[in-house]
Amino acid sequence: MPLRWCIMGATVLVVVLTVLTSVGVGYYATQSRLGVFVDRIGGDEATQLARSLSREYTAAGGWETVDRVLSEAGYIYTGGGESEGHEQEEESSELFHRDQVRVVIVGSDGRVVKDNLTDLLPGTPAPDLGGHRETVFDLAANRPVGHVYVDVNQEFLATESHGFLNTLLYITLIGGLLTAGIAILLAYWLSKRITAPVTALTKATQAIAQGDTTQLPVTSSDELGRMSTAFNRMIDTLETQRELRRRLINDVSHELNTPLSVIQLEAKGLRDGLQSPENAADHIIQEVNRLRGLTTDLNWLAETDYGELRLTLAASSIDQLLTAEVDRWQPQCQANQVALSLHVSADLPDVNLDRMRMSQALGNVLSNAIHATEAGGSIVLQAGLVSNSVSGTEQAEALVISITDDGIGIHAADLPHVFDRFYRTDQARSRGIGGTGLGLAITRAIIEVHGGTVAVASDGPGQGAVVTMRLPLDSPAPPQP
Repeated sequence: MPLRWCIMGATVLVVVLTVLTSVGVGYYATQSRLGVFVDRIGGDEATQLARSLSREYTAAGGWETVDRVLSEAGYIYTGGGESEGHEQEEESSELFHRDQVRVVIVGSDGRVVKDNLTDLLPGTPAPDLGGHRETVFDLAANRPVGHVYVDVNQEFLATESHGFLNTLLYITLIGGLLTAGIAILLAYWLSKRITAPVTALTKATQAIAQGDTTQLPVTSSDELGRMSTAFNRMIDTLETQRELRRRLINDVSHELNTPLSVIQLEAKGLRDGLQSPENAADHIIQEVNRLRGLTTDLNWLAETDYGELRLTLAASSIDQLLTAEVDRWQPQCQANQVALSLHVSADLPDVNLDRMRMSQALGNVLSNAIHATEAGGSIVLQAGLVSNSVSGTEQAEALVISITDDGIGIHAADLPHVFDRFYRTDQARSRGIGGTGLGLAITRAIIEVHGGTVAVASDGPGQGAVVTMRLPLDSPAPPQP
């Protein structure tokens, strides 16, 4: 069943059950309270009638004039029947005088004095009577002279209460039907509003499989709007990854084709005697090293993807680490006529590092800097502590290592993407700078697994670049052997 109909059905079911429950509870609660109310009303009328009869009996000295009291109270029904009843209804404002109410007066001797409906003849012994009973007194002698029974069979009160309850039930049901109708309309609108983005998301997902990356419209800021926004971000990421994958294929093809072509030419020259074994071997080894570097980068990338990047931590001297890196890259800098210098603050503390991994990270950045710096340029490798003032005292916060070059620089549009995998700037491509765009991505993974951060800054093309690595001093202690 479609989600839309499920939402509508569930909403309508909840509303209908709520209405039925409210009607049932309201009906029976009203019936219970109305019974108490009706019983109280009947008792009050019997009391009032008994007082009137007591006054009339005292004034007349007997029961001769009780008809006048009953008539004034509206309890005498003559042969006019229904029409006279209507006249009494118009004259009386009492709610319960619309139907005939039976009143029976019984003397102190147990015989019937008056039955307003003439079911019992005067002078006959009174049977057991129900209804509301009140005593009639001779006020002059202050003695009881009989009893009055009002609504002996409770017919009037039952008729009135049932009529009221039926009317209440009818009105409540009508209101419930109107509520259910409104609920159906609201459920239809709500289900359409909820399922429309889901349907659009389903169609967009199917379109992605066919290569279409059309984004979803964002029409609200609620959960559905945030879902569409997240989907659009995913589309942007997929499009970026698709472009990066295309670049990767081109770059890897180029990176593989160049050393393979050199190896093939060297092998042919060696076979044809056009190349000496020593030169051919040197060239072949160089190109094999390039291929091995590519596969190493891809392996490092796979390790970071699957969370398999493990550290072998040891307390390391930052001065020694950076000095070793300068010594390692100094020959290439000299070959490219680039000045490489080191500036390390004094008394740097030892930091728990994986020295091999950090060498890899620093090497990636230095290699990029060397390739981006023209002859006569310079590269500066610096390290120091950044401090902040806490309660008036200077406290070391982190170790900062920066690599600054005065090379080709980076466009502002490229800065947010320099750490993306396989990303290479157009400047690097135009200058024929090799690489696959994995070096900085691997560097960031290594620094982050050490608990640090890395950032790149540049003022634009031709203004050089600065790569800053920030490492915490309280990194995890090295494992004990």
